[in-house]
Amino acid sequence: MQDSTKRHSGVDGALGPRAGFLASVFGGSTGGPDETVPQQFQPGGGGAGGGSTTGTAGGGAPGGAGIDPAVAAHVRAAELTHHRTATVRAEQQRLNELLVRLALPVSAMDFESQRRSYEPRPYPEDGSAEPVEREPRWADFAPPEPVAADPDANVARRLLDSGYQRELAQARLTHQRALRRWRSERASAADPNEAASRLAHEEAEQARARAVQEYNDSLEECRRAYREAEPAAVESLLERALAAAEAATPELPATCRAVFRPLTRTVVLDLDLPPLGLVPSLDGYRLTAEGEISPVPRAPADRAADYLRLVSRLALRALQAADAVDTDGVLSGVVLNGWLREPAPTCLLTVDADRDALARTRLVVDAEPAEEEGEPGVYAAAEQDEALVRLRELGAAVTPDPYARAAVQPCATAGAAVPAVGDLSPGEFVVLVREVLTRGGLGDWSVRLRGRSGLVATGTGAPDSALPGRWVVCASRRPGEVGAGEVRTLAEAVAEESAGHGLWLSTGGFSEEALDLVDTPQFQQIHLADGAGFRSLAETHLGLPLTIGAVI
Repeated sequence: MQDSTKRHSGVDGALGPRAGFLASVFGGSTGGPDETVPQQFQPGGGGAGGGSTTGTAGGGAPGGAGIDPAVAAHVRAAELTHHRTATVRAEQQRLNELLVRLALPVSAMDFESQRRSYEPRPYPEDGSAEPVEREPRWADFAPPEPVAADPDANVARRLLDSGYQRELAQARLTHQRALRRWRSERASAADPNEAASRLAHEEAEQARARAVQEYNDSLEECRRAYREAEPAAVESLLERALAAAEAATPELPATCRAVFRPLTRTVVLDLDLPPLGLVPSLDGYRLTAEGEISPVPRAPADRAADYLRLVSRLALRALQAADAVDTDGVLSGVVLNGWLREPAPTCLLTVDADRDALARTRLVVDAEPAEEEGEPGVYAAAEQDEALVRLRELGAAVTPDPYARAAVQPCATAGAAVPAVGDLSPGEFVVLVREVLTRGGLGDWSVRLRGRSGLVATGTGAPDSALPGRWVVCASRRPGEVGAGEVRTLAEAVAEESAGHGLWLSTGGFSEEALDLVDTPQFQQIHLADGAGFRSLAETHLGLPLTIGAVI
């Protein structure tokens, strides 16, 4: 009787508030035949004298009324709401941890880190074999040398004593017999298969040593090709480094392909961005006054901020991997485009970084995820995020709204290894113009202004060079002809810089007014070169066929 009372009390205390929910799940009584319905659900309130009735919860069994179906439904809805909200917040926590891991620095995958070393492995001895008897040594058989009692006595004379010589001869004979017996026993006890096994082990070790040496030789050959900027070698090394960085977050595949352009020593990276659905779209769930489970959507700005934080860290990690692997200084710059592939390719992020800018891509983050303050799932605004700030400092163009699929124009596209001038990124165009003119004799190169349509720079040539004196250079690749007003602007810049000459390189052409203007005495210091002249300069000084193509 006492045990039954304890059992009733325990069930009422632990399961009483959830009896309706559990009964609805298990379809009847949740505690067995001895379980009683809580007093608040018994007819007439029920005290000690009211009599407790054993029945089925919510089942309307004879002798007792069931739990109110409305209360049971409300409990079930509350439990389900809590479970769904916990699931959403767990997804948000996983995303937060992923963002922290993406900000960690990448390991260098250069040639030195890929070298292999050979360490010989000893022949595995059989532990069950009996220990081999030690070879007999002469020291174990030699008789003790005579010791003189008188220190002044002649020991050498006693060594010639006949008794000592007989003992010495007998010890030598015993040692020789023991040595012959030891060698005979060892030869008879030797396993005939052991010699073959040892030989096979030695041959396998020699093969391992040869394989390591051949791999290191091929790695050195790849390094030579990389230093000579051969596209296949550069792209192979970069893609291995990018794949190694991607392996740090296997749950987030982000394939990145590389195309190297020796014309400007620039690599174009195409990064596949994760799907938009990776970022949770809900803050949780709530239970309405009517008992309905209603989702609580996140603010669109918060969700977009999370996605931009994610893709900006992926972009910075790819840039860091390219910078870490280029220990020989082959690359002059990196162009990275982030593509959302489905349902149609859309560029959401693009950055054109020169070699000096790549050193500013590392983030400073805590080793552990920071505890969020305020509402769960609400993150910092995208514009204040460190990764996006770093990208914008590099001149990156980032979509304002990824969920609206607002595209940005790529700085450059991964096309041919020798692209047309119009397909170059702004950084590549600067490199091309600089290489053409510096090899033509114009040193002390300084870029004053650059943009998608061209650049303005200054340089100084030696007196005996093809471009002597100080020059102001304007290079453009925009559609349409360069007019007389722009030529006058160049002449004014020449005067302001105290230069002696001005040069305008254009991938297009010049208007008739501009050509007539430079023929006048006031503008004799201005020189013009159209697309054909630009191509000629590139072939002369770079040895590469330059395709002018469609200008932008």
